[in-house]
Amino acid sequence: MENHSTAYTLADLTVGSIGQVVSVELNGLLRRRILDLGLVPGTPVQCIRKSPAGNPVAYRIRGTLIALRSDDARLIKVYARGN
Repeated sequence: MENHSTAYTLADLTVGSIGQVVSVELNGLLRRRILDLGLVPGTPVQCIRKSPAGNPVAYRIRGTLIALRSDDARLIKVYARGN
C-alpha cells in the first residue's frame, strides 16, 4: 500500500500500518458515533491488532483504542501512510 494516490479501506491496513482517513461511507447512528470518536477525514489511524478470526480489529485513533467490525471498516476509506 505504498501508492498514496489510491484510497484503500480501513480494513485493508495491516497490523502496525498507518492510514489517513479520506471518507466515512457509513450511515445513521454508526456514522455519527464514528465521527464523534474523531474518525474524520484527515485523521491518522493505525491498525493495532486483529483478532484471530479477523473480527473485530483494534485501531488507534487520536490516542484512543477502538475496535471495529471488518464490515464497518470496509466503509471507511484511507490513504496508506508510512509507519
